[in-house]
Amino acid sequence: MRMIKKRFVLPLFLLVIAALFFNSGWMAWVYPIGYKEEIREQSDSYGIDPFLIASIIRVETNFRPSKESRVGALGIMQLMPDTADWAIEQGKLPAATTERIKHEPDTNIRIGTWYLRNLSDQFGDNTLEVVAAYNAGPGNVKKWLEDGTWDGTLENVKNIPIGETRHYIQRVVYYYNQYTKVYETF
Repeated sequence: MRMIKKRFVLPLFLLVIAALFFNSGWMAWVYPIGYKEEIREQSDSYGIDPFLIASIIRVETNFRPSKESRVGALGIMQLMPDTADWAIEQGKLPAATTERIKHEPDTNIRIGTWYLRNLSDQFGDNTLEVVAAYNAGPGNVKKWLEDGTWDGTLENVKNIPIGETRHYIQRVVYYYNQYTKVYETF
């Protein structure tokens, strides 16, 4: 009798745990999104998919502010100081010092999202080209597209001559897909 109970209790326990696991939103713990309000606000302002912004931040810094890369990129969206200064001037954005860009996520997200909007305008809203340009610069991506090195598709991302950019696109796409599965809305 005791053995029969164990046979039924363990599977029942595992079934209950599995039901809780799949219905409790646990995946949001695995794929958290920080700074949702700031992302949502800038997404609305510039017409950029909030999941794309979150995916780029996840790949760049995993939502940890105050980062500076070895090449000098700053803050949560890893903006190069020259790019940030250019975006502030072109976008008529509120002036920001490099310290603010590095340490204030809302400032960094505003400038980074404006820059994504600018790249989207340049690349006809082709998200993969925008992501590639965010990483490698718009000049490189335009050159690859014009000379036929890359056709702007995920299937041919292997043709991008910069390994870091190939990997970057794949990671952003991965997190974008995860976020859109885990979160019904932003």
